[in-house]
Amino acid sequence: MPEEPLPPEELAARLAEIYLLVGPLYRRVLRKVELGEEIEGIGVGVRAVLDMLRLAGPMTVPQMGRAQALSRQFVQRTVNDAAARGLVEAVPNPAHRRSSLIRLTDPGRAAIEAVIARERGLLGQVGGALTRGDVDACVKVLSSMLAAVSDVEVDGE
Repeated sequence: MPEEPLPPEELAARLAEIYLLVGPLYRRVLRKVELGEEIEGIGVGVRAVLDMLRLAGPMTVPQMGRAQALSRQFVQRTVNDAAARGLVEAVPNPAHRRSSLIRLTDPGRAAIEAVIARERGLLGQVGGALTRGDVDACVKVLSSMLAAVSDVEVDGE
Protein backbone atom coordinates (compact mmCIF):
# COMPACT_ATOMS: atom_id res chain seq x y z
CA MET A 1 0.00 0.00 0.00
CA PRO A 2 1.48 3.41 -0.97
CA GLU A 3 2.48 5.79 1.78
CA GLU A 4 0.37 8.87 2.41
CA PRO A 5 1.93 12.28 1.74
CA LEU A 6 3.22 14.00 4.85
CA PRO A 7 1.14 16.84 6.31
CA PRO A 8 2.70 20.26 5.55
CA GLU A 9 4.10 20.83 9.05
CA GLU A 10 5.85 17.45 9.17
CA LEU A 11 6.99 17.77 5.56
CA ALA A 12 8.55 21.16 6.31
CA ALA A 13 10.44 19.79 9.30
CA ARG A 14 11.75 16.78 7.36
CA LEU A 15 12.77 18.90 4.36
CA ALA A 16 14.61 21.24 6.74
CA GLU A 17 16.68 18.22 7.86
CA ILE A 18 17.66 17.63 4.23
CA TYR A 19 18.45 21.29 3.66
CA LEU A 20 20.78 21.32 6.66
CA LEU A 21 22.66 18.31 5.27
CA VAL A 22 22.94 19.40 1.64
CA GLY A 23 25.07 22.52 2.14
CA PRO A 24 27.80 20.94 4.27
CA LEU A 25 27.78 17.79 2.13
CA TYR A 26 28.21 19.77 -1.09
CA ARG A 27 31.00 21.93 0.35
CA ARG A 28 32.87 18.98 1.89
CA VAL A 29 32.76 16.84 -1.25
CA LEU A 30 33.97 19.73 -3.37
CA ARG A 31 36.66 20.63 -0.84
CA LYS A 32 37.89 17.04 -0.72
CA VAL A 33 38.08 17.00 -4.51
CA GLU A 34 39.78 20.42 -4.53
CA LEU A 35 42.46 19.16 -2.15
CA GLY A 36 43.33 16.41 -4.60
CA GLU A 37 43.55 18.71 -7.62
CA GLU A 38 47.26 19.26 -7.86
CA ILE A 39 47.16 19.17 -11.66
CA GLU A 40 44.03 21.15 -12.44
CA GLY A 41 44.24 23.50 -9.45
CA ILE A 42 40.69 24.74 -9.91
CA GLY A 43 38.37 25.84 -7.16
CA VAL A 44 34.68 25.28 -6.61
CA GLY A 45 33.56 28.32 -8.64
CA VAL A 46 35.63 27.48 -11.69
CA ARG A 47 34.55 23.85 -11.39
CA ALA A 48 30.89 24.92 -11.48
CA VAL A 49 31.44 27.06 -14.59
CA LEU A 50 33.34 24.32 -16.39
CA ASP A 51 30.68 21.73 -15.57
CA MET A 52 27.85 24.00 -16.73
CA LEU A 53 29.62 24.54 -20.04
CA ARG A 54 30.34 20.82 -20.35
CA LEU A 55 26.66 19.99 -19.88
CA ALA A 56 24.97 22.88 -21.69
CA GLY A 57 27.53 24.03 -24.23
CA PRO A 58 28.48 27.68 -24.70
CA MET A 59 26.57 30.13 -22.49
CA THR A 60 26.66 33.80 -21.62
CA VAL A 61 27.70 34.93 -18.16
CA PRO A 62 24.12 36.04 -17.30
CA GLN A 63 22.77 32.66 -18.41
CA MET A 64 25.27 30.89 -16.14
CA GLY A 65 24.34 33.14 -13.24
CA ARG A 66 20.64 32.41 -13.63
CA ALA A 67 21.25 28.67 -14.03
CA GLN A 68 23.23 28.46 -10.79
CA ALA A 69 21.42 31.19 -8.82
CA LEU A 70 24.65 33.17 -8.57
CA SER A 71 25.25 36.85 -9.19
CA ARG A 72 26.42 37.86 -12.63
CA GLN A 73 29.41 39.61 -11.05
CA PHE A 74 30.52 36.46 -9.22
CA VAL A 75 30.17 34.37 -12.37
CA GLN A 76 32.11 37.00 -14.37
CA ARG A 77 35.01 36.91 -11.87
CA THR A 78 34.98 33.11 -12.03
CA VAL A 79 34.91 33.11 -15.84
CA ASN A 80 37.79 35.60 -15.86
CA ASP A 81 39.78 33.26 -13.60
CA ALA A 82 39.02 30.28 -15.85
CA ALA A 83 39.92 32.30 -18.97
CA ALA A 84 43.23 33.41 -17.43
CA ARG A 85 44.04 29.71 -16.97
CA GLY A 86 43.10 28.92 -20.57
CA LEU A 87 40.13 26.75 -19.51
CA VAL A 88 37.43 28.81 -21.25
CA GLU A 89 37.28 31.36 -24.03
CA ALA A 90 34.85 34.04 -25.17
CA VAL A 91 33.43 33.69 -28.67
CA PRO A 92 31.00 35.90 -30.59
CA ASN A 93 27.34 35.44 -29.74
CA PRO A 94 25.17 35.59 -32.87
CA ALA A 95 22.12 36.36 -30.71
CA HIS A 96 23.66 39.29 -28.79
CA ARG A 97 26.66 41.35 -29.90
CA ARG A 98 27.49 42.69 -26.42
CA SER A 99 27.24 39.42 -24.50
CA SER A 100 29.82 36.90 -25.66
CA LEU A 101 29.34 33.19 -25.36
CA ILE A 102 31.77 31.43 -23.06
CA ARG A 103 32.90 27.98 -24.12
CA LEU A 104 35.28 25.32 -22.89
CA THR A 105 38.72 25.04 -24.40
CA ASP A 106 40.30 21.61 -24.88
CA PRO A 107 42.33 22.05 -21.66
CA GLY A 108 39.12 23.13 -19.88
CA ARG A 109 37.29 20.02 -21.04
CA ALA A 110 40.19 17.82 -19.92
CA ALA A 111 40.29 19.56 -16.52
CA ILE A 112 36.56 19.17 -15.80
CA GLU A 113 36.57 15.56 -16.96
CA ALA A 114 39.45 14.83 -14.55
CA VAL A 115 37.59 16.54 -11.71
CA ILE A 116 34.39 14.61 -12.44
CA ALA A 117 36.29 11.32 -12.53
CA ARG A 118 37.81 12.17 -9.14
CA GLU A 119 34.39 13.11 -7.71
CA ARG A 120 32.80 9.92 -8.98
CA GLY A 121 35.63 7.89 -7.47
CA LEU A 122 34.98 9.56 -4.11
CA LEU A 123 31.19 9.25 -4.34
CA GLY A 124 31.47 5.62 -5.42
CA GLN A 125 32.84 4.90 -1.94
CA VAL A 126 29.57 5.88 -0.26
CA GLY A 127 28.26 2.92 1.68
CA GLY A 128 24.87 2.19 3.11
CA ALA A 129 23.72 -0.33 0.50
CA LEU A 130 21.78 2.39 -1.31
CA THR A 131 19.41 1.21 -3.99
CA ARG A 132 18.34 2.79 -7.27
CA GLY A 133 15.01 3.55 -5.56
CA ASP A 134 16.78 5.31 -2.69
CA VAL A 135 18.69 7.52 -5.09
CA ASP A 136 15.62 8.14 -7.27
CA ALA A 137 13.67 9.23 -4.18
CA CYS A 138 16.49 11.57 -3.13
CA VAL A 139 16.64 13.15 -6.59
CA LYS A 140 12.85 13.58 -6.56
CA VAL A 141 12.89 15.29 -3.17
CA LEU A 142 15.79 17.61 -4.01
CA SER A 143 14.26 18.47 -7.40
CA SER A 144 10.96 19.34 -5.71
CA MET A 145 12.76 21.51 -3.16
CA LEU A 146 14.63 23.34 -5.92
CA ALA A 147 11.48 23.85 -7.98
CA ALA A 148 9.74 25.37 -4.95
CA VAL A 149 12.30 28.20 -4.84
CA SER A 150 12.98 28.56 -8.56
CA ASP A 151 11.32 31.98 -8.63
CA VAL A 152 13.87 33.48 -6.22
CA GLU A 153 15.96 36.13 -7.97
CA VAL A 154 19.67 36.40 -7.44
CA ASP A 155 21.33 39.81 -7.30
CA GLY A 156 18.30 41.57 -8.78
CA GLU A 157 18.45 39.65 -12.08
